[in-house]
Amino acid sequence: MTEQYRTVAREGVHEIEISKSRFICALAPAATEEEAQAFIARIRKEHPTARHHCFAYVLGADGSVQKASDDGEPGGTAGVPMLQMLLRREVRYAVAVVTRYFGGVKLGAGGLIRAYGGVVGEALDVLGTVTRQRFRLASVTVDHQRAGKLENDLRATGRAVREVSYGAEVRIEVGLPEADVEGFRAWLADITAGAARFELGGEAYGDA
Repeated sequence: MTEQYRTVAREGVHEIEISKSRFICALAPAATEEEAQAFIARIRKEHPTARHHCFAYVLGADGSVQKASDDGEPGGTAGVPMLQMLLRREVRYAVAVVTRYFGGVKLGAGGLIRAYGGVVGEALDVLGTVTRQRFRLASVTVDHQRAGKLENDLRATGRAVREVSYGAEVRIEVGLPEADVEGFRAWLADITAGAARFELGGEAYGDA
């Protein structure tokens, strides 16, 4: 698995105007193709009179799913430069839709490529990106007496506490960088005098 990836920090919109044509870029995080397509459909509804709604999205931490559409613009002048901008910025799990209101002046192929790719790049700058890091999931089970202090110690040492469940015992789920697993196991045994049970689980991505 890819150790980390970058994605859009939040959903948002950025607009530029070139030779009287408006290029409105809507960006959003998307976990699946269904989410990406739903976002594209929503933007189309928000701008029913626009001539073009070009889009690009990249899914998978390794960029395994990539799609782009020129939506009526000359082939290769819209969706592809948008997709290339997402890839160049190493952005994953994200969808970009650029809505164009034609201003009456033809931009030519080069002008369109610069406009569509450029507005996506500017939108990424304005909205920002966040890095997601690969973690191993681990669960720590401990008695109620030790749980509060252990949770505080976990947070104080910068460990990613993902969930705390209370039952007969307390189960704390943490996310650990792969390189930290053995060190964490030793730290846990030391801080709880061997009273906590440690179980390694699967993998997930979280804030770096």
